[in-house]
Amino acid sequence: MNQYFAHPQAIVETTDIGEDTRIWAFAHILPGAVIGANCNINDHTFIENDVVIGDKVTVKSGVYIWDGVRIKDNVFIGPNVTFTNDMRPRSKQYPSAFLSTILEEWASVGANSTIIAGVTIGRYAMIGAGSVVTKNIPNNTLWYGNPARFKGYICNCGEKLDDSFYCNSCGKAYVLDEGLITEQQ
Repeated sequence: MNQYFAHPQAIVETTDIGEDTRIWAFAHILPGAVIGANCNINDHTFIENDVVIGDKVTVKSGVYIWDGVRIKDNVFIGPNVTFTNDMRPRSKQYPSAFLSTILEEWASVGANSTIIAGVTIGRYAMIGAGSVVTKNIPNNTLWYGNPARFKGYICNCGEKLDDSFYCNSCGKAYVLDEGLITEQQ
């Protein structure tokens, strides 16, 4: 049996939760949700049925995660981030399938951002607070604003790279090839 913590005032209807995950007060997790190991699900969150959350994910307070969202390992979701899953919502009218929204490994989404349905946020990408993400975000890039716009390249450690794609914080170097950045080996 998996050992996880659920606050007595949380409603946890799923049984698919990994070891050492912590679920705090007033969180509500529906029965079909899958949550990995060593996650931190903060107060006042809601996680719908068709949601998969990887390992070591942090979901801050006030986040609602709707059907179709896939969150991979080590992702950070700031307070009050808003996800959508239907581009043409109407009361009591549901699409045959909700759009899939994917947050790749190590992505970070700042507080009060809105993620429009159907986008992918790449590995190590960072979304600034209050942004509205309307399109796919490549790996290791920094975006912010409404709508979110490209503001630079970032290292896996989270620091902005200089003009030569070098991280002055941790010393990693990157190369840009056809618009995609990768760590230099």
